[in-house]
Amino acid sequence: MPNHRESKMRRRDFISGTLTTPVCIATASIASCATNTEPVGGGRGMSNVKKDPFSKLSLDQMIDRYRYDLFEDFLPFMDRHVIDHDLGGFMCHTDLHGNNITQNKNSWYEGRGIWVYSFLYNEFESKDEYLETARKSAEFILYLEPKDPGDCWPRFFSKEGEPLSEPCEDIYGDIFIAEGLAEFAHATGDSEYWDKALSILDKCMKIYDQQDYLPVIGRTYLGSDARPFPGARILGHWMVFIRLCTQMLRRDSDPTLEKLADRCIDAIMTHHFNPEFDLINELIEHDLSRPNNEYAQLVYTGHALETLWMVFDEAVRRDDEGLQKQVAERFHRHFTIAHDNVYGGIFRNLQNVNENVWSVDKVLWAQEEILIGSLLIYQELKLEWSRDIFSVMYDYVYNHYPLKGHGLPLWIFSADRKVTFEGNASRIEHFHHPRHLMLNLLALEKMRDQATGGS
Repeated sequence: MPNHRESKMRRRDFISGTLTTPVCIATASIASCATNTEPVGGGRGMSNVKKDPFSKLSLDQMIDRYRYDLFEDFLPFMDRHVIDHDLGGFMCHTDLHGNNITQNKNSWYEGRGIWVYSFLYNEFESKDEYLETARKSAEFILYLEPKDPGDCWPRFFSKEGEPLSEPCEDIYGDIFIAEGLAEFAHATGDSEYWDKALSILDKCMKIYDQQDYLPVIGRTYLGSDARPFPGARILGHWMVFIRLCTQMLRRDSDPTLEKLADRCIDAIMTHHFNPEFDLINELIEHDLSRPNNEYAQLVYTGHALETLWMVFDEAVRRDDEGLQKQVAERFHRHFTIAHDNVYGGIFRNLQNVNENVWSVDKVLWAQEEILIGSLLIYQELKLEWSRDIFSVMYDYVYNHYPLKGHGLPLWIFSADRKVTFEGNASRIEHFHHPRHLMLNLLALEKMRDQATGGS
């Protein structure tokens, strides 16, 4: 394991370049330069893009906005209402007024929270409170590790750690725990956490490779009446695997992780990709062949776009420009298909390609993954369309999701197509949202430093 303390305060070279040159819009639906300077958002879609997408806000203004949302909005709310400072862990079943609807905890959210607070410590400021939050959550969840080495963590626990459900059938929670522990290992320099992350990953791959692997997946995509799909290969699983591999390989070389990353890329880019409609299927057969059922028409666009920026980041780590270009093209294609040209934003779920049946809700995480991916692609390849997408989505998200205008903290995390404010959220989203804020804040700060000649 590498010396995890050496680069604790280093700003990762995640994004570089500037966003100041006037550009033309390069999407499938718009072929010429836009001249309308009215802000995008407001439910008007791509046709309202300004010619200079960053004329409204400077880099400093965007950085200030991101820093406010992370350090003055999100983190204080977490500290006051969600973090269990006594026993460790996160009580995410909480409303926007800070009321704990229950004090129960969730293995998914423990792993995700460990990652968030470890990443804060590693990349922003080595504050004891960040490390302590991550440490207490890690100790809480590791104490509850299943006795059977083939079992996954239960999904739900009481505040005190009493299991409230059976061991999970899917591996998501365990992979999130591994991701959190790997980042925590970097923060502490303790190789035991690194080794534990590797052992969890190995267990999860063995479970995933079982031909009768059957997580509860159908209702997520096709509703409660969806048929089971035993042994399915799942894009969302390759997604969490590739992300963990990339982050760990940036810390330390490991041939087993390299091999798994290769396998993930091949599955995502070759086997899940459906050339019939130039999109990525969420579910395919266990042997990676095309399914002959209703899932053959399923494209979960939210996962596809999220997965593609993660594959792109792995291509950056490998310095593989050919893979970067291929991924970028598919990211652009999926955005174009998923973009709501009436009200703005993207849809997360294309249930049937040929019948053009969509879930039309607007979850925040899907919008934020576009902001991460488009900025990353622009940094590496300087593709003007990626800059335009970032501009459009930045305006759309900030015009619709922050709740400050309603007198509440945080952002809307799930809504209808128009992102109608309802104010009755029952869960605090503490992973995709802060990840977006942190990654793009680092990116924008890097860009500002380069533009001003700073280090």
